[in-house]
Amino acid sequence: MEAGGKEAPKRHPAMAAIDPPGAAGASPPIGTPSQRPTRVRHTMLALIATGTLINYLDRTILGIAAPALTAELSIDPALMGVIFSAFSWTYAASQIPGGAFLDRFGTRLTYALSVAFWSFFTLCQALAGGVASLLGLRMLLGVAESPCFPANSRVVATWFPRQERAFATGVYTVGEYIGLALLSPLLFAMMATFGWRSLFIGGGVLGFLFVFVWWALYREPAQSRANAAEIDFITAGGGLVHQSVAKAFDWKIAGRLMRYRQMWGICIGQFAGNSTLVFFLTWFPTYLATERHMDWLKIGVFAILPFVAASVGVLFGGWWSDRMLRDGKSPNVARKLPIILGLLLASTIITANFVEDNRVVIAILSLAFFAQGMAALGWTLVSDIAPEGMLGVTGGVFNLAANLAGIVTPIAIGTIVAATGSFFYALAFIGCIALVGALSYIFILGDVKRIVIER
Repeated sequence: MEAGGKEAPKRHPAMAAIDPPGAAGASPPIGTPSQRPTRVRHTMLALIATGTLINYLDRTILGIAAPALTAELSIDPALMGVIFSAFSWTYAASQIPGGAFLDRFGTRLTYALSVAFWSFFTLCQALAGGVASLLGLRMLLGVAESPCFPANSRVVATWFPRQERAFATGVYTVGEYIGLALLSPLLFAMMATFGWRSLFIGGGVLGFLFVFVWWALYREPAQSRANAAEIDFITAGGGLVHQSVAKAFDWKIAGRLMRYRQMWGICIGQFAGNSTLVFFLTWFPTYLATERHMDWLKIGVFAILPFVAASVGVLFGGWWSDRMLRDGKSPNVARKLPIILGLLLASTIITANFVEDNRVVIAILSLAFFAQGMAALGWTLVSDIAPEGMLGVTGGVFNLAANLAGIVTPIAIGTIVAATGSFFYALAFIGCIALVGALSYIFILGDVKRIVIER
């Protein structure tokens, strides 16, 4: 009761965080356990990081299995390039529909269905008996995995304030690399002991287990254990805690996204960065085996190093970007500089053509992959420029363009290797594409700001 017998007005719990100590109706001073923001957002980040690790493990097992698989099924390099590419045909084509599904039905259901289906199609690849079955299953895998990265971007935009998004993006993106970095020796050992089919069985089972973990733990902020202080912190930093689920999808509005230079800039840039990534995820083990004449043991050991370097590059790029933003640098500098420098440095992969020592070659490839990791912050830009209520669709358009690299690059490398008998021009192709990506971020992207589309 207030003085005079009047009852004190009721206060929303979130107001406690802004009441000064000693004010009427104020909660205990900031710093007490009841007022510390929870860190539920870190649990959500751990979930999408784990999901991304499994996602890339399942899509890239074929690259590890390729030397043994091609020998058993009598598949030449050009045809293997087509098989590598098949995943990205449907993966790219499904990006916009997958993003629209995500905007309509939300993150929790979309991600669970995606993981369940891609795990099933991974498991089925263990039964493949030839080119036709492999092609079909790789195309189905592409459809199933298509909502994953738009969903990741949505989680980061929902759960993280702007000043934490680049590092959060780096943390889940590192799953693309760290899984293969840590598991490559085990995967090569499994293949040597149980055959290449065991890799697909293991990947499928792991994915099914993750579906149950995801469904049990993931929630949107309003339905989660996050307290009012954490939600206020996220909201104050521009987190889209209260974003609404889209009720309808309009292809015309999605098409209008491409009228903006920001979309062209990030799409071309991500295509370029993905070209380097796709080389490492598909042809890299074959390059070590055929061009560098390494045995299985050396491949298992040396294959780790570039992926470890890329993991460090992703985390460093994200940390550096957020640090510049907190230090007062503009989004144009903080978001674009790590990507541009990364793409320029990734082009040094060409120099591996002029080195004989395998240890130096691995060092060059590790540096190039570290740089590609730095450049893998494009999803942060999606969060920054996506029109309100269109995170899924914007991510779908972006990922469609990015994964055209998954179509073009494996076929181009396979064709080059089949025609020339070496990887010389293949590495030159990858390096030149990286330079094009850097130029796109420099001259096309323009200002990093949210696109506004009148509906």
